Amino acid sequence: MTFVVTENCIKCKYTDCVEVCPVDCFHEGPNFLVIDPDECIDCTLCVPECPIEAIFDEEDLPEDMQHFTALNEELSAIWPVITLQKPAPEDADDWDGKPNKLELLER
Repeated sequence: MTFVVTENCIKCKYTDCVEVCPVDCFHEGPNFLVIDPDECIDCTLCVPECPIEAIFDEEDLPEDMQHFTALNEELSAIWPVITLQKPAPEDADDWDGKPNKLELLER
């Protein structure tokens, strides 16, 4: 079991979660964060830190977000680790809750 970053993080990319992670399992892309499933220790510390509720326990992922498990695994293998909080994009609040953001994911 692991935790998974889902669609709502795309273009919001708040990094509050990375500072509480004891094993540095977050990886950063241009407009999205992912969790390395091999590094995640299921501590749950990141979940309440995400201001947009984009992080889910793999077992509690909504059916329409199941594909984010594989996406987190794929991108964590190529994106660099992030360990320090950074300012969110200026328009992050505007993107919170917007549907169909997967097509906006920058690799």
